[in-house]
Amino acid sequence: MRIIKSSAPEFRDFFRKLRQRGGSLTPELLASVVEIVRDVAVKGDEALFHYTAKFDKYELNAATVEVTAAERKSALAQVRPEDFDVIKLAARRIENYHNHQVVRSWLADDEEGMELGQRILPLQRVGIYAPGGKAFYPSTLLMAAIPAHIAGVEEIIVVNPAKDGRINPLIAAAAEVGFVKRIFKVGGAQAIAALAYGTETIPRVDKIVGPGNAYVAAAKKLVFGQVDIDMIAGPSEVVVVADKTAQASFAAADLLAQAEHDEMAAAILLTPDENLAHEVSREVERQIATLSRTSIMESSLAKYGAIIITSHLDEAVELANIFAPEHLELMVENAPDILGRIHSAGAVFLGSYTPEALGDYMAGTNHILPTEGTARFSSPLGVYDFIKRMSVLHFSPEALKALGAKTAHFARMEGLDAHANSIDVRNTK
Repeated sequence: MRIIKSSAPEFRDFFRKLRQRGGSLTPELLASVVEIVRDVAVKGDEALFHYTAKFDKYELNAATVEVTAAERKSALAQVRPEDFDVIKLAARRIENYHNHQVVRSWLADDEEGMELGQRILPLQRVGIYAPGGKAFYPSTLLMAAIPAHIAGVEEIIVVNPAKDGRINPLIAAAAEVGFVKRIFKVGGAQAIAALAYGTETIPRVDKIVGPGNAYVAAAKKLVFGQVDIDMIAGPSEVVVVADKTAQASFAAADLLAQAEHDEMAAAILLTPDENLAHEVSREVERQIATLSRTSIMESSLAKYGAIIITSHLDEAVELANIFAPEHLELMVENAPDILGRIHSAGAVFLGSYTPEALGDYMAGTNHILPTEGTARFSSPLGVYDFIKRMSVLHFSPEALKALGAKTAHFARMEGLDAHANSIDVRNTK
C-alpha cells in the first residue's frame, strides 16, 4: 500500500483521484444498456430471454423463468442447518433494528376548523436485484427484503441471475426468511428493464433496490422515473481513522476485508501516527499472504489503497468527511466524541472492536449504503425507502373564510385567476 503524507505536494491530486475512482458508467456502456432497456420495454419476454441466453448462457421461457415452489423447496433442502441458522439470526437482528424506523401517519388540528396531516403508505410492489455474477450475496437480499416487509410492502419479488438456470440454495434460504413471494431467474440490465416496464411474465414494480455491476447500475439510472430506485451503487470503500491507540493488526485486517470485494474497492487509512502507518503497512503484507482472494486484494490496494499520514487527528477527520465514505471506522480514543464531528458517511463503526464486517452481516444495520461520496446527501437503505407520504387537508367553511382571501390574493399575484375563483366561489355562498 502506498504511504503518503497529507503535506506532500502531490497529495491533493492523489486524494482527488481516489475520490473520483468510479467512472464506470461510460458513454459507451450507457449506449449499450439503452439498447437492452429499450428492447425489453418494447418486446418484453422475447428480449428478456434473448439477452439472458446471450449474456448468462442459459435458456429460459415463460414456463421456466420463475422459480417454482418445487424448485424453492429443492434448493432449501440443500442448505446446511448451520448456514440456515446464521441466516435466520441475521434476519432477526436486521428486523429488530429496522423496526425502529417505522413512521406513523398523523393528523393534527392546525387552527380551529383546520386539520392537516400526512398518511404513510407502503409501496405495493418492490423488486430486489440480488447479484449472482462473481458471487451470491444472501445478506444483501435480507438487507433489502426485510425493511420492505416492515414497511408493509404487499409483494416483494427478486430477480437473480441463476447459474445454469438453477437458484442458489443460499439465495433461496434468504428469500424464505425475507418474506419474498416470487423469484425470477434473470439478471443484468435486462432484469432491471423487466422490473421497470413489466413483461408477460414479470410484473412491473414501484421501486427497484439492490446493488449490481456497472450494467445493472446503468440500467437503474436509465429507468429512474419509470420506477423509483434506491441508489446508483459504485465500488465499495472503507476509510479507517486511527490514532496511536489503534491495533495495527485490526486496521490491516479491515483494510483487507474491504479490498477483497473487487479490484475497484478502496481501502484507506488516515492517521497522524507515522509509526502506526508503517506498522499497518507491514501487517497488510503479512496478512494478505494468508488469505484466499490475494490477486483481487493486491489489485485494489495497488490502485485504490492508501495509508495517509496527516498532520493531526483533526485533519484525518476532515479528510474523512470530504471523502464521505460508504464505511467509516473510528479506531481512536473516545470514538463517540469524534462521532459528533462526522457529517458524511454511510455507516460509522466506533472503536477497535467494531469491524465493518459486523455491519455487513450480523449487527442488524443495513449494508446497502451510499458510495462514491454520495453519503454527502443520501442514506443507508431502510424502511423509509419503501413508503410514500400523502398530504391530508380538511377545512371547515369557517376555516376557509379565515384563509380564503389571502389564498385568492396569492393566486392572483401569480396570474392564476381560476385558482382565485375556486376560493371566491365558496366564500360567496
